[in-house]
Amino acid sequence: MNRDDIDWAGYFPAVVTPFTESGELDTDTLAALIDQYAERGMHGAVVNGTCGEWFSQTVEERKAVAETAVAAARGRLRVLVGCTSNRAEHVRDLADHAMGAGADGVLASAPPYIKLFPNEVVAWYEEISELVKAPLVVYNWPHGTGVDIGSDLADRLADIDSVVAIKDSTPDADQFFETSRRVRDRVRVFGPYMSARGVDVLLSEGGDGFVGGGSLNGRPDAQFWEHYWAGETEPMRAYAAKADALFPKLWLPGGWAGIYGSYQAQLKELMRMLDQPAGHVRRPRLPITDPDSLAALRAVLVEEGLLDPAALPA
Repeated sequence: MNRDDIDWAGYFPAVVTPFTESGELDTDTLAALIDQYAERGMHGAVVNGTCGEWFSQTVEERKAVAETAVAAARGRLRVLVGCTSNRAEHVRDLADHAMGAGADGVLASAPPYIKLFPNEVVAWYEEISELVKAPLVVYNWPHGTGVDIGSDLADRLADIDSVVAIKDSTPDADQFFETSRRVRDRVRVFGPYMSARGVDVLLSEGGDGFVGGGSLNGRPDAQFWEHYWAGETEPMRAYAAKADALFPKLWLPGGWAGIYGSYQAQLKELMRMLDQPAGHVRRPRLPITDPDSLAALRAVLVEEGLLDPAALPA
């Protein structure tokens, strides 16, 4: 398999997994969120990734999330299911279930905590490729795995049979764009193209899509890519300017955490402020409860035109 065996492109929200305040899995809210993403024209969705708090779910819950997302999507958008684990056999079990439920592909990072060496990373994905009979996305998540898949290593992974795409969350922009240049002939690349620099790269070299934390902008997130495919440059640049202004007001450098709390907790608070189905975080993640922090988040949304000023307290 390679990039030509799939049609994945555009904006794929990294979907949060909603929990109740008491910590129970909330599949009804998850289904409502997937439905909203489909109605807003998202091109795909990634469930049980970092935003999805896969690490605090049981295997049965991870499978329930996959089933719920696929059923709610009803073929209106592609669904990729995160199957990261520290054992290849566990990845296979999750991937077999996801594909059996109707997912379009699966995603896996290097095993968390272990900090594999480059040859071990290659061997890991080779083993998964043998075990998992599905289109496979390499997920480069240095903050969570301790491994940053650089351009040379990505070049090697792009030749593995089942690998059809890479979701690259490296904090090193130079490295990302070099990786994009190196591997796009064989795999689809999802990363930070929705920036001023990213627009320049898209227009000169091409790119495939972006997996973003939720979809705070809603329909404009998907429209960015539709403008790209239509050759409409100015709307892309206008979107990128707004995105470049918003990011540092909400997220720490590298995008691994929010300024006011964990990535998942802050994203869910922002989503609720925007009337998006989100639910709550589950321990060990803690919610953001400080009134000043919540007020600051709301103020950023108002300042950036995402929320009505009437939402600010008097």
